[in-house]
Amino acid sequence: MDNVIDFINVNRERYLAELKAFLAIPSISALPQHAGDVRRCADWCADEMRRIGMQNVKLVDTPGNPVVYGDWLGAPGAPTILFYGHYDVQPVDPLELWQSPPFEATIRDGEIYARGSADDKGQVFMHFKAIEAHLTQNGKLPVNMKIILEGEEEVGSVNLDNFIREHKGELGADVVVISDSPMFARGVPSICYGLRGLVYFQIDLRGSNTDLHSGSFGGAVANPAFVLAQILAQMKDRGGRIRIPGFYDEVVELQEEERKAWATLPYNEKAYKKDFGIPKVFGESGFTTLERTWARPTFEVNGLLSGFTGEGAKTVLPAVAMAKVSMRLVPNQTPDTIAERFEAHLRDIAPKTVELKVTRMHGGKPWMTSYDNPFVQAAGRAIERGFGRAPVFTREGGSIPVVSTFQEELGVPSVLFGVGLPDENAHAPNEKLDVANFHGGIISSAFLYEEIAKR
Repeated sequence: MDNVIDFINVNRERYLAELKAFLAIPSISALPQHAGDVRRCADWCADEMRRIGMQNVKLVDTPGNPVVYGDWLGAPGAPTILFYGHYDVQPVDPLELWQSPPFEATIRDGEIYARGSADDKGQVFMHFKAIEAHLTQNGKLPVNMKIILEGEEEVGSVNLDNFIREHKGELGADVVVISDSPMFARGVPSICYGLRGLVYFQIDLRGSNTDLHSGSFGGAVANPAFVLAQILAQMKDRGGRIRIPGFYDEVVELQEEERKAWATLPYNEKAYKKDFGIPKVFGESGFTTLERTWARPTFEVNGLLSGFTGEGAKTVLPAVAMAKVSMRLVPNQTPDTIAERFEAHLRDIAPKTVELKVTRMHGGKPWMTSYDNPFVQAAGRAIERGFGRAPVFTREGGSIPVVSTFQEELGVPSVLFGVGLPDENAHAPNEKLDVANFHGGIISSAFLYEEIAKR
């Protein structure tokens, strides 16, 4: 491995220049005007995979954006890794909050700032470079490798499950590796063994066929904005517990052993509040902040829209009001069941003074594996070799819906092998990736292939 690691260290500046080219493509899957950019980014990934030595590289069309596939199967008898990542990115709004253009990658204070730097282009690219180092220096990989990159992760991966079902034979592997998650903290490498699931809705209320004068009509008809506020306020009690009937029926309670392990992690709540400008933490009573974000379900309002929001005053009674809401789910909760219970509760509490429309947008199942899984332990050894410090084992509050699909459809475990940081601003302005973590991730990925091969 010495020659592989030396090659990686010598090529650090080249890697950053190449990553900047990848980050320059505005592959925003949520915005139709960027459809051409998304396709261009898929082509870029395919070209790079061919250049580093991957074989059978192709774009597989779906009803949405293409999946990029490539493999290298020159290690007979060795395990096979299926690497999954995504090349699409979130929108950049609000643009005025970016300190540098979101698609002109800029390095400041040891961080590379650009949309997609952490989520997920930077973490995909570190595997490209680890593969390149092995193939350039040794002419082979210690494992067989298959790669699939999708272009719809940021819009719910609506076509990925069908792609996996239709290509089961082609995707057979021993383990799935995913690098799309953060470390526990700066300088604290971690391996994630659990993710929350997700259901996402849009709620639309209509009270009239046009905006109305609040003097002429106020007090005579329902105000959809106010009704919406009342509905949302009924979703939780003052202690943060969700009031949807049956919401907690299938929730698996935390084991005392797990709670004790998390209590030993280097978590500083005072720093947490300072870093994110939080006056006081809030959540479900009886649980710590880590327990709430990793192992308890949530109900959150993600967006609100109604009435006049410009400068000055306009005495209007809005005709419509809209909210986007999401629920994060924990093991044993299923998106369909929770969605049905939410819709039933919403229809039960919504007054007849407004028209209600409920749109289920997307979701995904929660996932968890045991942290004594041999592939998880191999990942732990690899990241320790790359960063010089033993990792902690954590869960993650976010969702990667395809992880449970891999488990159900392919019957293989997954390893979450991320090197982002909690303050990387994924999905927000000024997204960034720590440059040292990026380079450490390349080295750790190179070691990961060797550690899995040993197994």
